[in-house]
Amino acid sequence: MKFLSPNSPCPCGSGVKYKKCCRPYHQGKLAPDALTLMKSRYSAYAAGDARYIIETTHPECPEYDPDRKRWTKEILEFSRNTDFLGLQILESIPGETESIVTFRVNLSGSFRTERSRFRKVEGRWLYHSGEFLP
Repeated sequence: MKFLSPNSPCPCGSGVKYKKCCRPYHQGKLAPDALTLMKSRYSAYAAGDARYIIETTHPECPEYDPDRKRWTKEILEFSRNTDFLGLQILESIPGETESIVTFRVNLSGSFRTERSRFRKVEGRWLYHSGEFLP
């Protein structure tokens, strides 16, 4: 895991210190909605917190890998080799059991836009799937 000081600005771009923003979710607090989960997952990638990414991924997700060791290695490699330079929320469509969040990220100087689907399972929001947009 990359070292991310609790007093650092949160990678999600909230303007709040990491310890008061996404860190509580990385330590076990449940995200109250899909938008919060999406931001905390971005921060987890930036921090190299593979455990959080895995725990907040729906089993139906195409990236889901039952081989936790291999999946952890892939996430950590991606996190180590990527600079997480910014997150911009473009749209959030809340729902009771399913939500959509569209966002744009700056990863190592290149931009990606994704529309992500989140599902609530037994009181927990999970990342289900996403599609990259032009």
